[in-house]
Amino acid sequence: MNKIPVILDTDIGLDVDDVWALAFLLCCPEVDIRLIVTDTGDTTYSAAIVCKLLDLAGRSDIPVGIGIPLTTTAKTHLAWLGDYTVSDYTGEVITDGVGAMINEINNSPEVVKIISIGPVPNLAHALQRDPTIVNNSHFVGMHGSLKSGYLGAPKPHREYNVFAYAQAAQRVFEADWSKTITPLDTCGLVSIQGENFIALTQSSQPLVKAVMDNHFEWAKVVDEKMTGKIDLQSQSSTLYDTVAVHLAFSEAYLGMQDLGVRVTDSGRTLIDNKAKQVRCAMLWQDKTAFEDYVTQRLLAGPVKI
Repeated sequence: MNKIPVILDTDIGLDVDDVWALAFLLCCPEVDIRLIVTDTGDTTYSAAIVCKLLDLAGRSDIPVGIGIPLTTTAKTHLAWLGDYTVSDYTGEVITDGVGAMINEINNSPEVVKIISIGPVPNLAHALQRDPTIVNNSHFVGMHGSLKSGYLGAPKPHREYNVFAYAQAAQRVFEADWSKTITPLDTCGLVSIQGENFIALTQSSQPLVKAVMDNHFEWAKVVDEKMTGKIDLQSQSSTLYDTVAVHLAFSEAYLGMQDLGVRVTDSGRTLIDNKAKQVRCAMLWQDKTAFEDYVTQRLLAGPVKI
């Protein structure tokens, strides 16, 4: 199998769905994870979470880049992280995560998929430092809200990964590179429930155990605004980011459309025929099958090199 080279750019450390997404990525044999970079917030704290998860998964071969630290966000994974720091990582930690991203793209003999599951200041800065990265990369993002909003709302919302740093998002969406996104229209509907959730809570597989420990610790410290008033003792939160991971190598389960997408100054994402084309996951062909598939991959454990 020819594996797809990927870079993950993540704001892990606030919403627990980034933990689920990273674990899912580690369980996907279709990809070759070249680099993981943390973005926004305290990016060193975020990098420590990534490093600990990689150590637990036996994947310390993957370098971790520290991205640009920006507005402080809540550190909702401190209990799970404990006294672990980036200096404990048995692999490589790169202080200039954006530079590492640029180098990885430019040195790759194949096109690199950049899986973006957070706000995009790292990527906007990378484009500013080296605009030519668009020639050897493909942006795959969990971004926007086009026809429906959070929790299936009938009208689109301003989506966090876009409006948090709207100017950066504008730069990314206006860049002349290939782009694929899962907006809230699809990613905002995904969760693990029922027998799948029970199977994960009962698993002794170390990476799954880390995901579930993070889930339950996170549930203790977040408010209903973030969880949507769901029962986190019997199901996951909304797993937005897992869909972006999946789209890096497959469009199965999803209905895709090529649309012009424009980011407004206030951080809305609008369909605009004059804007740059984006491949958008607009509806589910089989959401239940996708949730089963994510569960089974997690239970199978991380791919070993």
